[in-house]
Amino acid sequence: MTEFEKMVQGSNFDGLDPEITEIRNRSFALQQEINRVPIGNAQHLWQALLANLGEETLICPPFHCEFGKTISVGSGCFLNMGIIMLDNAPIEIGNNVLIGPSAQLYTASHSLDYRSRRAWETHSKPIKIEDDVWIGGNVVINQGVTIGARSVIAAGSVVNKDVPPDTLYGGVPANKIRDLDNQ
Repeated sequence: MTEFEKMVQGSNFDGLDPEITEIRNRSFALQQEINRVPIGNAQHLWQALLANLGEETLICPPFHCEFGKTISVGSGCFLNMGIIMLDNAPIEIGNNVLIGPSAQLYTASHSLDYRSRRAWETHSKPIKIEDDVWIGGNVVINQGVTIGARSVIAAGSVVNKDVPPDTLYGGVPANKIRDLDNQ
């Protein structure tokens, strides 16, 4: 198993492995190009960077991620400017998802034990955003979280746990505000 495969599965991995370094460097080079091109003119670059990019999806630069090839974005999505995705594990974004400016998705985390942090040990868990979700600006979504279909995350929230479908969540940490009537 490669170090990249270990990372994506959430196992301990060597972050300085040559394959991981090559993938990271390729991603950074593509992002530099993407972030210089006018909105809507970088489709071929997005296709090269991401694992999947659905039709009629618009991602506004600047955009930042670490690897890119672990990110899948469905059709009909709009990701506003300034999004950061720390994508050590898969990030899966469904169809018709709206993500506000400066949102941050973090699949990686570190131990509370300082000795592990000294060794730069990282553990990762995937993030999943289901169809028709709206995520407000400056939202932070932490590792292992699933945002259920048709839900809304209020601007400025920090999401540490799964959000059920058809709910409005907000706050730091984010909690359920109310059910949404999506009939």
